[in-house]
Amino acid sequence: MKIPISIFALFSLTTFSSAITADGKHKLVIIAGKPSHPPLQHEFRAGSLILEKCLAEVPGLKVDRHDQGWVSDESTFADADAVVIYSDGGAKHPAVQGDHLKTLTALMAKGVGFGAMHYGVEVLADNGGAEFKEWLGGHYEHQYSCNPMWEPRFDSFPTHPITSGVLPFQIKDEWYMNMRFRPVFGDGTRVVTAGKSSFVPILVAAPSDATRDGPYVYPKGPYPHIQAEKGLSEAMMWAVEREDGGRGFGFTGGHFHLNWGNDSFRKTVLNALVWVARGSVPSGGVASAVSPEELQQNLDPKEPKKAAANLEIPKIFQRIAAH
Repeated sequence: MKIPISIFALFSLTTFSSAITADGKHKLVIIAGKPSHPPLQHEFRAGSLILEKCLAEVPGLKVDRHDQGWVSDESTFADADAVVIYSDGGAKHPAVQGDHLKTLTALMAKGVGFGAMHYGVEVLADNGGAEFKEWLGGHYEHQYSCNPMWEPRFDSFPTHPITSGVLPFQIKDEWYMNMRFRPVFGDGTRVVTAGKSSFVPILVAAPSDATRDGPYVYPKGPYPHIQAEKGLSEAMMWAVEREDGGRGFGFTGGHFHLNWGNDSFRKTVLNALVWVARGSVPSGGVASAVSPEELQQNLDPKEPKKAAANLEIPKIFQRIAAH
């Protein structure tokens, strides 16, 4: 059953302070997308289960996780502090299916936090683009942004709850570049405050010239406007505080499932999930551990012809853990 938009509109008349649940906790709704891609890529459900498990001991936080691209009952939004989507994007993005964009618009109007991860940061410019720029500061735009596979090193971080306890790390992923940020935020690589809105780049690195020259995953490129910015840095994760009081973040990594085995990669996202839901991020960040065995659990069924990718699990995991 879906809650009528009129009920959400009633919620929006009140000033948002926190939608504390009946047991006094901040509530985070995580929406995992439908299966896609070969094994160990875009494992939205398995990745969300790992994040949920790692957040289980965070005081004052309740996680409500859903699969297959949307919640099973929209009444769960009534006391939600934040909604985070980890899924495929573009025209198939869960946020733009059916009346979901209207539902989310009503939630954002009352100051609910919003986050998007990996392909989930991509929407069409004319279908979700304006909303994503407002809710989380920017989005991936087809053939304006690009998606190379590369291995940035993140050596320094801004002072922000999301970076608590995060150590420098380097990891290969499909890190998106050149987001379509709100104009007030410029290129997205600087701390910006405009009115009651603020933007903080969280993960920033300068891609090599070869990375800018491509190939990109799709379309392979290269794009002249990407090549023209050789030597400049890119924001691959960012956080915003909106004028309506809500918080938002975008995280472009998360393509390779085994990357959740990297402590700093994982901690950055766990901290963001707590922060966007207005929880208290521990001073040293969210502590967690994930074993190689856990990374192979709850994987989506994949086509048999693609199963050979699993042969690389031990080798890849050792490489990730070494960083």
